[in-house]
Amino acid sequence: MRPYLRMLTPVLIMLMAVMLSGCGEQFIVLDPKGPIGESQKDLIYFSTILCAVIIVPVLIMTAVIVWRYRDKKGSTASYKPNWEHSTKLEITWWSIPIVAILILAIVTVKYTYALEPSKPIESAKAPITIQVTSLDWKWLFKYPDEDIATVNYIKIPEDVPVKFQLTSDTAMNSFWVPQLGGQIYSMSGMAMTLYLQADEQGSYYGSGANFTGKDFAKMTFKVDATSEEEYKAWVAEVKATSPALTMEGFEQLTEPGTSDVQLFSSFPEGLFNKIVTQYVNGDGGAHQNHGGGTTEPAAATDGEATPADTTESHDHTASITNSNAHNHAGH
Repeated sequence: MRPYLRMLTPVLIMLMAVMLSGCGEQFIVLDPKGPIGESQKDLIYFSTILCAVIIVPVLIMTAVIVWRYRDKKGSTASYKPNWEHSTKLEITWWSIPIVAILILAIVTVKYTYALEPSKPIESAKAPITIQVTSLDWKWLFKYPDEDIATVNYIKIPEDVPVKFQLTSDTAMNSFWVPQLGGQIYSMSGMAMTLYLQADEQGSYYGSGANFTGKDFAKMTFKVDATSEEEYKAWVAEVKATSPALTMEGFEQLTEPGTSDVQLFSSFPEGLFNKIVTQYVNGDGGAHQNHGGGTTEPAAATDGEATPADTTESHDHTASITNSNAHNHAGH
C-alpha cells in the first residue's frame, strides 16, 4: 500500500495546485483579441516550449534515476562513492541550456523592442485617445477628443488603435486588459503611454493588477469593442443623457471607496494634466491638491512626466521617475 501512496502523492500535489490556481479567467491571456496580445501569446508559447525542451527530459531522467538506483532491501550492489569525469558529457549538458538561453534572450529582446508600449500600432485608421486615472479603488477614463468621461467602463471601436495615457491620483497601480495586451503601471506625477487595439467586437475583462489597499480586488472594469457606428452613437448618447463631471464631482471620486459604472457628458478642461502635476508647486515642493491647481500645466507627452513649470530641477526629477517606470512597460 505504501508504494502506491508514494506514487499518488505527486499527482495529488499537482491536482491541488491546479485547483488552487483559480483556472478560468487566467487563461484569457492565451485567447488574445488584438495584435499586441497576439504577439505576447506567441512569445509565451515560444518561451514555454523552449524551456520544456530542457526541463521535461531532466525531470523524466531524474525520476528514472531516483527510482532505478534507489536503495532496496537485499541489494548486493557495491558502494562506489568515487565519481568519474566525462568531458563529453559535461560539454553536452552545459551547452544545451546555454544555447537555449541565448536563443531565448535574442527572441525576448526582439519582442521587447517591437512591443514597446508607447510605440503606435500601424493602422490606416487614426487612433483614439483615452486618458486613464487610477483612483482608490476605481478607474476614471476620459475621452479628450469626445469630451466625455466614464468610471469603470471603456467603449472602443474595433480595428482602431487606442492610445491610453495613464496616471494615478494616489497610489501606484497597474492597468491591464489581458486579452488586448500586457499591463503597465499608472503612477502619480507620471503620464505613461500604452497602445492597444481590439481586432474584433466583444466584451473584455480589465483590472488593476497591483495591490493598492483593501478594495484593490474590486478595481475591475469592462471594455466593450463595437463597430465604429455603434461607438459614435454611444458617444452621442452619453453627451445627450449623462451629467457633467465637475471638479466637486472629481473630488468625490478621489475619496477612497468602490464605485459602479458612471458616465459623464463632459469633464473639466485640463483635468488629466492637473492630476499629473498635482504634487508639484512653484517652489519645487510637493503637495497634494487632487488636481485643483490654478496654473495650467504643459500637455503630457508620451511616457514622460509633465511638471507645471520647466525648471531644471523638475525636469531632472521627472526623467528619473520616468526611467524607473519604463522598467515595467506593459507591452
